[in-house]
Amino acid sequence: MKMHQDSLDGSYKIVRYGADGVQINEQIYTQSLLLMPDQIISPWAPNCLEELNSSHLTEAQSLNPEVILLGTGMEQKFPDRAVMRPILQSGIGLEVMDTGSACRTYNILMGEGRRVVAALLISTQ
Repeated sequence: MKMHQDSLDGSYKIVRYGADGVQINEQIYTQSLLLMPDQIISPWAPNCLEELNSSHLTEAQSLNPEVILLGTGMEQKFPDRAVMRPILQSGIGLEVMDTGSACRTYNILMGEGRRVVAALLISTQ
């Protein structure tokens, strides 16, 4: 699904997402990634929800966000509570949603100037 055109302000915006990956500005990513308005970390280690552990979310937390949006693929699936516990205890918001919703929410929060991290799981299978 195409979302909107790039802007020239230098920030990373999600232009398109689908089962084959995510397009950020002009680049298509086919591996899991961490995305902030001013930074992309790709590849990000987990390829699927089953591989996600608390250290992966701690990596997102180290970017000092207000909120982490965890995109879990085509369907919303929640990780084990033990995986989420360190983030929840830190006071940082953690929202779990399907990847499409995470992409749309990221663009909205980024446009509001919020310090948001989109942790997008993109399966390599």
